[in-house]
Amino acid sequence: MASISATSLMFKPSLKLSSSTTQASYRISSLRTISVGWTKRSSPSLRTTGFRISCAVQPKTLEKVVEVVKKQLALPAETELTPDTKFTALGADSLDTVEIVMNLEEEFGINVENENSENITTVQEAAELIEKLIQKKGEA
Repeated sequence: MASISATSLMFKPSLKLSSSTTQASYRISSLRTISVGWTKRSSPSLRTTGFRISCAVQPKTLEKVVEVVKKQLALPAETELTPDTKFTALGADSLDTVEIVMNLEEEFGINVENENSENITTVQEAAELIEKLIQKKGEA
């Protein structure tokens, strides 16, 4: 069983809900689990029923990741990056992404396995992985 340490939890349904046809609900129990349910009142087509849960990472971690990405890609200081910013949207190729990961390893004193580095495509994913690896390092 995996455990996640987070200061907050966001729930973003990817399904556009119409109040007359569909009702969504969610609750967080005392066991720190999330229950989600949709109730259809008519028969509209529900093409997307997925949702995304993301745990908030420390702002300091996000700031450092943004700094490393801006430096590696030679972006102007005024360039705005959000947690959802994709490296490819900034013009990064696979070599740039490898170099970003290497710089993050150096900045945070961690070691990112090759399997994990292939899954890093956004600022948020990088920050989440870093915090996970720092937590593991602290437990060892």
